[in-house]
Amino acid sequence: MAPNANPVQNGAASHLHLSQRAYASLRQMAMTYRFQPGQRLNEGVLARELDVSRTPLREALHRLRSEGLLVLVRGRGFHARPLDVKEVFDLYEARLALETTVARLACERADEEWFGAIDTYLVASVKAQETAPVEQLLQFDEGFHERVTEVTGNAELLRMLGSINARIHFFRWVDMQGRRDSTQSEHRALVDAIRERDSARAAEVARIHITRRQDQIVEVIREGYARLFMGDGPKVADLRPVAVSEEKR
Repeated sequence: MAPNANPVQNGAASHLHLSQRAYASLRQMAMTYRFQPGQRLNEGVLARELDVSRTPLREALHRLRSEGLLVLVRGRGFHARPLDVKEVFDLYEARLALETTVARLACERADEEWFGAIDTYLVASVKAQETAPVEQLLQFDEGFHERVTEVTGNAELLRMLGSINARIHFFRWVDMQGRRDSTQSEHRALVDAIRERDSARAAEVARIHITRRQDQIVEVIREGYARLFMGDGPKVADLRPVAVSEEKR
C-alpha cells in the first residue's frame, strides 16, 4: 500500500462516486418518464441495472425525492411522479417569475463577449432545427435559457432554473414536437431586447414566450399520457448543455 493511501478516504470516495453515478442515471430516467407515472420503483431491479448496492441507490433516490423528481410513499417506497396538472402549472408559473427577472438583469449585466457567444449559439440552434431530433432541439432550448441566466452572475437563479427545467423536461419535450420554428424567433427577439438594454421589452418577450407554453399545459399533459401509453418518450440522451463551437460563422 502506498504510504499516503488511506483506506477510509478511498472507501468514502468510492461510495460517493457510486451514489453520484446512480443519481445521474436515475435523474435522467425520472426527467424523461422512463418510469411510468405513479409506478413503484423496484430497488432490487434498479440496483442490479445500475450495478450499485442498495445504500448508494437509496441515497440517490432520496436526493431525487428532495428535488421533486420522485415521490416517497410511507410504507410503500419510492414512486415515479404522477402527471399532475397543478404541479406542472405551478412550475411554469415559477419559471415565468424567474425568467422575467432574469431578462431584466441580463439587460444590465450582459457584455459584448456574451453577445458574441449567444449569437453563435443561436446560429447553431437555427441550423439544427430542420433536421435534429427533438431531444437535441430541447437541449438547445434549455441551453439558451441557461446561458441567459448565467450572464446575470446569480448562481441561485441558475440553480433554480435547473431544478425547474428538470421537472418540466418531459412536458417541454412533448410541447417541442410541433414548434420547431417559433422557438428560435422568440429567442432572437429576447437577445435583441437585451442588446438594446430594453428591460421592459426583454421581460415582456420572456413573459409571452413562457405564457404561450403555460396556456397549453392541459393539452400537453394529455398528449404526454398518450405518448407514454404507446411507449413513446424522450430518447436517452446526454442532457448536459450543448457545446457550440466559438468559431465565427
